[in-house]
Order: sequence, then C-alpha cells, then structure tokens
Amino acid sequence: MIRYFQTFLTAAEAGSFSAAAARLALTQSAVSTQIRRLEEDLDCRLFERTGKSVVLSEAGHRLLPEARRLVELYAAMKDRAGPHADAAPVELGAVSTVQSTLLAEAMRHFRERFPDSHVNVVPGMSTQLLTQVDARELDVAVLIRPRLGLPPELKWVPLVRERFVGIAPAGAPRELRALVEALPFIRYNRHSTGGQLVDQYLKRQRLWVREGMELDEPAVILQMVAAGLGCAIIPAELVPLREAAGVVQVPLPGGPLYREVGVLVRESALRRAPVEALIDAFVAASARRQLTEAHEG
Repeated sequence: MIRYFQTFLTAAEAGSFSAAAARLALTQSAVSTQIRRLEEDLDCRLFERTGKSVVLSEAGHRLLPEARRLVELYAAMKDRAGPHADAAPVELGAVSTVQSTLLAEAMRHFRERFPDSHVNVVPGMSTQLLTQVDARELDVAVLIRPRLGLPPELKWVPLVRERFVGIAPAGAPRELRALVEALPFIRYNRHSTGGQLVDQYLKRQRLWVREGMELDEPAVILQMVAAGLGCAIIPAELVPLREAAGVVQVPLPGGPLYREVGVLVRESALRRAPVEALIDAFVAASARRQLTEAHEG
C-alpha cells in the first residue's frame, strides 16, 4: 500500500497518469490500477479525470499532506531499521556504460570493507534510475547527471566528465558535415540522457543525418563504426576508443560537448555504512581509471 501512496504523490505532482508512469518506470495501466485500488480502500475519489490529464479532487487535496508524511515516515523507518540495517542488501542502479567499466573496480574496493554484503545491481537508463532512487526503490545509482534540477533530498557525487567525440571508419571524411552526408548515422538512443544531448547538438548545428540504426550502448556503437556500418557521436571516456582498430575521431564543430557521470543517492541512505562505502569505492575506481588514462596518454 505504501507503493500506492508513492504513486499517488507522483501523479499529483505530474498532473497525468502517463507522466507518472514514465517517472515510475510503470505502465499507465499499472498507475491507473494502483490509484483506483487506493481510492477503493480510502472510499473516496482522489483525482478528477479530464481526458489525458488529471487534477486532484477535494479529497485528494485534503489527503495529499498526510500521504506525503506517511511515505516519508515509512522511508525513515526503513533507513533506521535497527541494528541489522547494514546487513540488508544494497540496491544499486547503474547505466550500462558504468557496468562495463567502473563497476568491477568499485566492487573490488567495496569488498575490502564489506566482504559479506550483498549488492543487487539493477540496470537501466539514467531517467529510469533517477525515478527509482527518488521512489526509494534503489539506495544509490550511478548514472548521467539529469539536465533538470534534483530533488533536495537527493545528493549528487560527480565521477567523470565525459567528452563526446565524432567517430568514423578509417578513410571516411574528417569533417563532420561531410561525414554525416556520406555515411549512415548510428544514433545514441534518444530516450537516454546522452542520446538527447547528441540530438540537441545535431539540431543546433543544423546537421541532418541519414538514420542507420539506434543503440543504447556507446561501446556497441563503437563496434558498429569499427565494422564500417556508419558514423556516430558518442561519449569517449568510458569506451575502449583507443583499442578500436580502424576508427578515427572527427572534430565536433561549435565547441566541446560533455556529459557528467556520477552517483545519485538519497541523503537518508547515506546513514548506512555499506552505502557510503560503495560511493567511496566508485570515487576511487573513477580516480584510478582517470589516472591510468593520463599515464597512457
């Protein structure tokens, strides 16, 4: 039932069940079902439905502060769940790029302090993981910093500032406009934060691309380019760009393009020693990787 109250709060803030579903990584049908069951249990109508949008009913307005206090109280109870709180599994969200690069080194550091702690790694895109941390389904997530502001109860710990680069098969044009005219464009998934940055960059530069394929993993995009299947724009720091034979970098006109990878955590979750240690482990893993790349460069 607590989950239903969380859905109620999200729908009240979003103003529609479809927007709430996107934030909670649920289907619209699931949100509608949860709200309906909550209304049945409370014996009142929480929302007035008007087409695709919803507005709080009089009862919904009256119950909203109490629902918020109930969810906050439950979260506080979970975070202070007695002497065995630190023994509970750590729910860690991570985007695919982080899983293939920083995760193993971070877990090695973490195991030195907590050899017996269980860590459940949940994959997902940054927008989905943000929603799960905000909904207290995840303790911590390593993701791309959202473009919008973060809720005040969430803390951001920066790890890597990744520069985007143009990449192409050897022998392709070395000027971006000529490149995208000559080859299919392998697009970074536009549902992801990084893919949205690339899409906005193309629009700012008035570059019209010939769509080839769309993928959500930069390392796989790199493989496609290495196979001669097209060109792309990807973040460079967390992919094996130096090891990719037959791939050249193409300058991006209009100034550098960056994304920031970091750790998102609820302030209350930081009271758990394993969560704090896991964040420290990711910071150490990121610093070690950047130092190694600096020496190799």
